[in-house]
Amino acid sequence: MTGNASSPALATALAAGTVVLDGGLSNQLESAGHDLSDELWSARLLAERPEAITEAHLAYYLAGASVAITASYQATFEGFARRGIDRPEAARLLALSVRLARDAARRARDAGVERPLWVAASAGPYGAMLADGSEYRGRYGLDVAELERFHRPRLEALAAAAPDVLALETVPDTDEATALLRAVRGLGVPAWLSYTVDGPRTRAGQPLEEAFALAADADEIIAVGVNCCAPQDAAPAVGLAARITGKPVVVYPNSGESWQPASHTWSGPGTFTPAQVTSWHTAGARLIGGCCRVGPRSIASIARTLRAEPV
Repeated sequence: MTGNASSPALATALAAGTVVLDGGLSNQLESAGHDLSDELWSARLLAERPEAITEAHLAYYLAGASVAITASYQATFEGFARRGIDRPEAARLLALSVRLARDAARRARDAGVERPLWVAASAGPYGAMLADGSEYRGRYGLDVAELERFHRPRLEALAAAAPDVLALETVPDTDEATALLRAVRGLGVPAWLSYTVDGPRTRAGQPLEEAFALAADADEIIAVGVNCCAPQDAAPAVGLAARITGKPVVVYPNSGESWQPASHTWSGPGTFTPAQVTSWHTAGARLIGGCCRVGPRSIASIARTLRAEPV
């Protein structure tokens, strides 16, 4: 299923050209006045203000994004359980995250958007559930089998809602990547795998050559790359992912500001500029957007830049 009944599969679109991703969902929600200072982060609004999530997705579709990433990054059965939400209701909220993005796609088409629109169901790392910043460190003390058991039920719930693709994103180390690659097998939904990186290594310190190679022969994976990283780390990683895997590359870095997990605030200057998109595209990126603190105006500029780039 796609956001537009006449849309090609996302993998087909990536083989033919470049597709624009959305930007940071949380910053768009915060700019609309919603308080996300909660362990569930934007996932809290799935239960409390779902219409706000639809509006945020719509803003990105109208800005030029063709893929909306759902509000399920921090939505897990374990995290919801800590808030007294049982498994059936948690499964409903996971499915709702996909439906809200579909609703936004319909509204975008009603507003005159004619290009294909897709929905990516976000599955953040184990550390996102812990809500302590450990997704930027990895190495949780769990083995691959334990991480697979954590991820599989949530991925099954998201896949049952029929997104166009699963976004296995902000992955900090190769153990978790291995677990996720195992967990998506047999679900019948393609996926992309994107690491959060620090220079030429994962956040846990493994070489990116090793990290990207894990996905090279995974049939379920239609794109490999990086997200939630510094913009200056994106271009080298894109070129490496393209060379190692031979797959389309996904890239959506942060604004360049630094996240402070203790205070839950951002600090420092932003270094993201849409002009950097040209270097990512040249290096092999075919699925391009922004992550934390990158808003609709930047996505609109990325879309304009890519329209001017040769395919």
